[in-house]
Amino acid sequence: MRRGEKPVHIVVTEPVRVDSLDLDAQGIARLSPNDEEAAQGQSGKVIFIQGALPTELVTYVITRDKARFSKAKVLDILKPAVFRAEPKCKAFGVCGGCTMQHLDIRAQVAMKQRVLEDDLKHIAKVAPGEILRPMGGPAWEYRHRARLSAVNRSIKKGTVLIGFHEGKSGYVADMTACEILPKHVSNLLPAMRKLVMGLSIVDRMPQIEIAVGEPEDPNSDDPKKAKPVTALVFRNLLPLTPADEQLLRDFADTHQVWVWLQPKGIETVAPFYPLTGKLCYRLPEFEIEMPFKPADFTQVNHMMNRALVSRAIRLLEVQASDRVLDLFCGIGNFTLPLARRASKVLGIEGLESLTTRAKANAEHNQLADKVSFMQSNLFEVTTETITSWGKAERWLMDPPREGAMEICQALALLHERGSDLPPQRIVYVSCNPKTLARDTEILCHQAGYTLKSAGIVNMFPHTSHVESIAVFERTTLP
Repeated sequence: MRRGEKPVHIVVTEPVRVDSLDLDAQGIARLSPNDEEAAQGQSGKVIFIQGALPTELVTYVITRDKARFSKAKVLDILKPAVFRAEPKCKAFGVCGGCTMQHLDIRAQVAMKQRVLEDDLKHIAKVAPGEILRPMGGPAWEYRHRARLSAVNRSIKKGTVLIGFHEGKSGYVADMTACEILPKHVSNLLPAMRKLVMGLSIVDRMPQIEIAVGEPEDPNSDDPKKAKPVTALVFRNLLPLTPADEQLLRDFADTHQVWVWLQPKGIETVAPFYPLTGKLCYRLPEFEIEMPFKPADFTQVNHMMNRALVSRAIRLLEVQASDRVLDLFCGIGNFTLPLARRASKVLGIEGLESLTTRAKANAEHNQLADKVSFMQSNLFEVTTETITSWGKAERWLMDPPREGAMEICQALALLHERGSDLPPQRIVYVSCNPKTLARDTEILCHQAGYTLKSAGIVNMFPHTSHVESIAVFERTTLP
């Protein structure tokens, strides 16, 4: 709700049928037009109903009322959808995450696939030659990275809330468990509340970042080495007292976690106790072990990341003699597996800190002779930039939500000039179907590519996040 806008509470007992669902998991219903709207050829008012699903007959409570649409919450479900599911999380409806828990996981996947296909159709004006089978994995306890907010909600009551934000709100949800976090991390939430409440800087500890790595040695008989490594990064805006430090050490020992601190910017993240440890994830198919720091960008879903890397490299059809470019390479998630299949790989990333980590990971996996890394702003790419990268028949791109428009535009210009620099095949991993569709329009209508295949990866079950993968083949010469 916008600032200054007065809340409303209008109970509507006249049932309405829900026609569709938006990506915020709100049911969309349309009222019949009134006489004035009908006379002007207009359709009826749109109602967005939180908690309602397509095909359902519901009554609702309007919480925000505008001329052309209303926002509402479901009151009664008179006829439930066959694909309705019972939400597992007690914080569902309050916490802003996992808004699709009331929708069967198969229906979630189908909806995301439709979103991708619709965006490609309406924005890119193309259809993929093949729809890839959707990729799915565990629906619960999959999130190995998370940023939790901490707020001292009531000093009188001695309450600290630690969790995700409420839906479209600055408030932190009152949650003592989270079903998408690994069970051992979810179980820590009450203990983290107690810990933060005991610190002298209780009002200056706004967030805790969680990063779970794989066991140091999964085959070890030592329980400590065979269990996941869990790092907690405490954002401390004031220095800790000796008593605070002892509380953190005791917490780390009791719960077998690795405590890090972040007193200022991201560059200040450093281990506190113990001073050393090993945080990593593995890609067994490619014999890759990827060390990372808690603040490094890595995929939150380890199992789905393994499947995604495997599919992307298969779709790229890498040959042993190929030179490959990995754009937006991060710490080398795709670069190093590619190096197991290709002759040479160049990873390009905009942040020096990430290329530094990627180089270290290449050395860790004895791949420094097959890979190289370059820092470059991939949102300011020209034809000269691509020329400087050199010829590579295959590219893999994994951009952030903003997409890779500048790269695609530069490829279009090279195509127009008759250059042979553009790659024969591109595999594009996307976390935003709209920017993927926008870039697809450029590649297919201006740069001589055909969209061979596309499909979704359900990296974040129960959320509106749509991860996808697309394959482009250069089929038209200038």
